[in-house]
Amino acid sequence: MAFLKPRVLRFESLPSTNTELARLASEGAAEGLSIIADEQTAGRGRLQRAWSSPKGAGLYFSILLRPAIPQNYWPLITFMAALAAGDALRGACGLETDIKWPNDLLSGERKMCGILAEAIDTPAGRAVIAGIGINLTPDAFPPELASMATSVAEATGHPPDREQILAALLDALSRWYPLLGEPGQIVDAWSNRSSYTIGKLVQVSNGDDLWQGTTCGLEPDGALRLRTSSGELKIIRAGDVYSVRPS
Repeated sequence: MAFLKPRVLRFESLPSTNTELARLASEGAAEGLSIIADEQTAGRGRLQRAWSSPKGAGLYFSILLRPAIPQNYWPLITFMAALAAGDALRGACGLETDIKWPNDLLSGERKMCGILAEAIDTPAGRAVIAGIGINLTPDAFPPELASMATSVAEATGHPPDREQILAALLDALSRWYPLLGEPGQIVDAWSNRSSYTIGKLVQVSNGDDLWQGTTCGLEPDGALRLRTSSGELKIIRAGDVYSVRPS
């Protein structure tokens, strides 16, 4: 994998940093081009869900990647981004975070950071836009989500420095990205940082399908292994995971 050299464009407001970067990628933008916006008016998460992005309340960031790895390993880009975001929050804020499969960083079981990786076609070939959204203050999410979401300010007790977190994130992405060429290292590192990897009682929903069971590790491409109560082993490549308290 090539060494990553991020170059950042800044905007006061965008509908979506991922959408704007996809437009620039279609015009031939080079790998590493990144966008940060003070606000998003149409931010989105996985499955086209809205992502609240009020002005100044979060870090709204996207980076263009052109990974030279087989596409069946591209799901690990989300894992790589989660590792980088975790490093950034630890280095810039002293925060230790958990990772919930496949793309959420948690603090105290509440979501602090979400990641959305989208594959796109460009004149230079297929690419990936990796979007990272970090809640910096409680204003980043609606009050009704306070039981499920948290922010850097809440977790640390003081206002975060967005530029310091951004600098740490860019540095961490540059370090983790080349390791996609050794997918086992990404899977192992992610597994070591996630309480959801092994022995976690969870419920998984994917459309009309709903399973409950205990996690038992990851496949080489990052898919989640789930042992159901009936003993069946499910390989989950898409879905929402929720922790379940034992009865």
